[in-house]
Amino acid sequence: MDILFLVAGFVFILVGIAGAVLPVIPGVPISWLGLVCLYLAPSLPFDWPFIIITGVVAITLYILDYIIPAMGTKRFGGSKAGAWGTTIGLVVGIFAPIPFGILIGPFVGALLGELIFNQTEGKAAIKAAFGSFIGFLASTFIKVFATLVYLGIFIYKVYVSWEMVVS
Repeated sequence: MDILFLVAGFVFILVGIAGAVLPVIPGVPISWLGLVCLYLAPSLPFDWPFIIITGVVAITLYILDYIIPAMGTKRFGGSKAGAWGTTIGLVVGIFAPIPFGILIGPFVGALLGELIFNQTEGKAAIKAAFGSFIGFLASTFIKVFATLVYLGIFIYKVYVSWEMVVS
């Protein structure tokens, strides 16, 4: 039974790491589910405070994932069209057969959102697209960092429990 929970937890952690970059998958909450699976394994004692704290962090980061790019967009004079363009550009950039599409897509999407839908003029549109892109990068960095920390915790807890079994 432990192996089932460990494998499920590890899969959740890996999907969460992918979700930290992909806009459709809520990466940090899914990684948190991996930690919950780990603690549901019968051989590990359940640590309520740890699960609650990491759960609050996961929910907070999930909410901030929507706020940070919008803050970046507004800070640089962008609109909702720029923020939507960033997200759409990310999805297109993931599937586009160009190098660095995942980085180029959000910027181009924000720029097109500002130019076409918000009808922002040249320099202002570039500035807004840059702000939206910076917000996206900041949010993505935070999510990737959090999911990697959750992976580190997962590996550490498995290692410590394995050492206790072997000893």
